[in-house]
Amino acid sequence: MRAIQVYEVGGPEVLREAEVDQPRPGPGEAVVEIAASGVNFLDVYYREGRYSHPLPFTPGSEGAGTVVEVGPGVTDVAVGDRVGWVEILGTYAERAVVDSSRLVPLPDDIDFETAAAVLLQGMTAHYLVKDAYPVQGGDTVLVHAAAGGMGLLLTQLITHLGGRVIGTTSTTAKAELAKRAGAAEVILSSAVDDLAAEVKRLNGGQGLPVVFDGVGAHTFDASLASLRPRGHLVLFGAASGAVPPFDPMRLAQGGSLTLIRPSLGHYIADRSELLRRASDVFEWVRSKALEVTVTGRYALSEAARAHSDLEARRTTGKLLLVPDAAAVERRGETQS
Repeated sequence: MRAIQVYEVGGPEVLREAEVDQPRPGPGEAVVEIAASGVNFLDVYYREGRYSHPLPFTPGSEGAGTVVEVGPGVTDVAVGDRVGWVEILGTYAERAVVDSSRLVPLPDDIDFETAAAVLLQGMTAHYLVKDAYPVQGGDTVLVHAAAGGMGLLLTQLITHLGGRVIGTTSTTAKAELAKRAGAAEVILSSAVDDLAAEVKRLNGGQGLPVVFDGVGAHTFDASLASLRPRGHLVLFGAASGAVPPFDPMRLAQGGSLTLIRPSLGHYIADRSELLRRASDVFEWVRSKALEVTVTGRYALSEAARAHSDLEARRTTGKLLLVPDAAAVERRGETQS
């Protein structure tokens, strides 16, 4: 079968299409024919070697498709079931073998592309606003990269929960997307010299109770400076690079601030929690509290281009790899 392989870590060019053996399920495993795979910064971190994994490997940590074979002892799913999964490498391929206990059954009204576009980021948004910092009605919240796939979902959910979003984006076109998702204010990060001062100006001169920061190195200092005393920085990603080591006394000097660096895997470690979060995300999609926007579809052979577009911030919304060549023709209008 066709799959993307990483033989050495590095830039997008290390993503190479190859012919590999068909996967076979072991005890407790299922083979899934992949209909769509989400493209995420998590995949970039593995490709770069920031998250280590034995070489070679097939990247991709979010997929959806149909179970075509099960191994001994599998009771969670059956052949023919429509399923999705996250945080298990191997989705940049035509088929993948997955621990059956990590597969999420898809409701009839959730198609494969929606599942592959919303599961990882949707469940991330779920634990961020429900657990890492429980957003309350009336909270004013800063969301960096508010027009990206993750930022759009966070902005919608915070607004749905009664919060007020101040978003950051890099262009006016992206600012309009963030506003349509519910952002009350949007700051063009390239147009201000002091981001934290602008955030406070938009909040009546006061700092914020929380900042959701998936950008990392480029925004970390401004995120801390945007908080009020006893505020919370939720650092859930590093799209611009890892935050350098810093003196924890900065948290005290900023007003007894707290910093959390959470990861989705710790919030879906138990199958019951995985299914609960996924069910809530599907219900949000169903009720239109979350609107999933797929703006780019790429063939497997275009994985390197998908990563290049993602890292260069030439995209908004969600990007998918689609093994079915016919499906790739349904490219979003905004994809170059």
